[in-house]
Amino acid sequence: MVRNGIKKLYMFIMLLFLYAPIIVLIIYSFNDSRSRGTWKGFTLKWYAELFTNSDILTALYYTILIAVLSSVISTIVGTFAAIGIYGMKNGFAKNTVLNLNYLPVLNPDIVTAVSLMTLFKFLRLEFGFTTLLLSHITFCIPYVILSVLPKLRQMNKHLPEAAMDLGATPFYALRKVVIPEIMPGIVSGALIAFTLSIDDFVISFFNKGVGVTNLSITIYSMARRGINPVINALSTLMFVILLVLLIIINKKDQKDLNPKKVR
Repeated sequence: MVRNGIKKLYMFIMLLFLYAPIIVLIIYSFNDSRSRGTWKGFTLKWYAELFTNSDILTALYYTILIAVLSSVISTIVGTFAAIGIYGMKNGFAKNTVLNLNYLPVLNPDIVTAVSLMTLFKFLRLEFGFTTLLLSHITFCIPYVILSVLPKLRQMNKHLPEAAMDLGATPFYALRKVVIPEIMPGIVSGALIAFTLSIDDFVISFFNKGVGVTNLSITIYSMARRGINPVINALSTLMFVILLVLLIIINKKDQKDLNPKKVR
């Protein structure tokens, strides 16, 4: 009994430590004062100002556009790459490919950012939307592969073979058998890629171009001049949207795991 109480207390303290800054940020997004040290009453003016700030709206547009494109492209590429890696025979080649996939995940962001910047300069690409999108796709793909591979290992490997024995073509078996079986991993990989793209700062900072920026860089530039309450409002909206998205996905997963019994 005492041990359970200690565990619950520990969990509460840990969650409080993680989410207390976010709670404070949300509360002060409704503060009428620009100062974080004083409370002058409830207001929604920072949310109203958020939707009239051209710099933030432009950054938000590029952030969402790049996050959606990079997550979709990296999910497609990463899913087929994971299927290819899974189909390889166990041995030196497969282990080498897996270790190469782990490298960008373990690599410091600054190394990846400078490496991509050097590559783009070598290829004489003009820095802008294209280089920013390519850099986001590059660092998202390994995470998608790592999300899809476990689902492939959990799948019954004889299912695609059985489908092809019954007359299905390899592509039809892939589309109707393999993809549905690993869909939870694909969705998880897409969400991780989307979140990483929105959150990224270092790689974006080194590979952006003139007139193209994302929210993390815009917020960093604004924070250097002092925290603007508009940032609190923007962060609150992003947190709420992602929270709602996760709740919807979890509800869907629960329905998939607990289908209604057929009478």
